[in-house]
Amino acid sequence: MNTYVLMSDAKNFSNDQPINPYYNKESINCDVAIIEHLTLRGLLEQSGIDVISAPSPTGCQDGVYTANWALVRGDKAVLSSLPNARQSESAYAEKVLTHLGKEVIHVPDGLKFSGQGDALACGDYLFCGSGYRSDAAAQKFAAEALRYKLIQLQTVPQIDNNGKIIINSASGWPDSFFYDIDLALAIIKAPIDGQKGLIAYCPDAFTTASRELLESFDAVDKIIVSIDEAQKGFATNLISSGETVIMSAHAPELTNELRNHGLTVITPEIAELAKGGGYIRCMTLTLN
Repeated sequence: MNTYVLMSDAKNFSNDQPINPYYNKESINCDVAIIEHLTLRGLLEQSGIDVISAPSPTGCQDGVYTANWALVRGDKAVLSSLPNARQSESAYAEKVLTHLGKEVIHVPDGLKFSGQGDALACGDYLFCGSGYRSDAAAQKFAAEALRYKLIQLQTVPQIDNNGKIIINSASGWPDSFFYDIDLALAIIKAPIDGQKGLIAYCPDAFTTASRELLESFDAVDKIIVSIDEAQKGFATNLISSGETVIMSAHAPELTNELRNHGLTVITPEIAELAKGGGYIRCMTLTLN
C-alpha cells in the first residue's frame, strides 16, 4: 500500500491564487519549501516507499501537489480535471503518466475531478468526496474505469456569517475546509486476507448522510479525528505504508492513536508547503 509514489518538486511553488480556504497570504520562502519537500521525500524512502520524481511544471503554482494529477490503479490512470488555476498541469501530468507506461483515461467533458485528492483507494473500495473539486459523476466514471467499489461521500461546505455557502473567489466553485476528501479521511491499512482495514476520519467534516454511511461501513476499523486536528492540523492528510505513517506534526491525538495501533509515526514540519493549502498526502500520487 502506497509503496510506489510520484512526487514533483517545490521549485515553482507559490500561493498567488487563493483557490482554497487554507491559502496563506504570507510570502513563501521557496528555499525552505524545497528543503521541506526534499526532507519529505527522504522520509518516504527511509520508510521503504519507492519515489519516482518528475520536475514540477513551469508556471504552475500547485504543481508540487501531484496527488491531484490523476487516480492510478495498475496500468491505468484517470486524469484529473482541475480548477482554472491548475488546468495547465493536466497536459504535463498526462505526459509524465504516459512516460511511466500508464494508459491515461479522460473523464467526460465538463466534469470536475480532483484525482487521488478526492478519491482514496482502500483495497477494492474507493472513498470519494464530491461537491467542491469533484463531481460525483466523474468519480463514478473513475471507479468503474479502475474497477473499484465506490463509496460516495460529501464533506460540509464553508459557510459565511449569513449561513450561505462560500464561493471561492479564484475558482468560482463552492468552498470547504475539506475541499478534497484527503483533508477529512485517511487510509491507514487496506482490508487484506479477511482482516479489516483501518481508516482515520473526522465525523464532523462530513454531512449527516455521509457520516452515517461511514459509521455503518464494516470493512474497516476506524479512528476518530477531532475537527480541531483535521482542520487546523491537517491530521488526515498523511501517507501510510500500512506499517509507517508520515503525517502532520500538529495532530498529537491522532499520532498517539496510530502508535497505539502499533504503527511507526513520523511527523515532519512542512510550514512553507502548507501555505498553499496542501499537506503530505497532497504531494504524493500513488502509482501501485
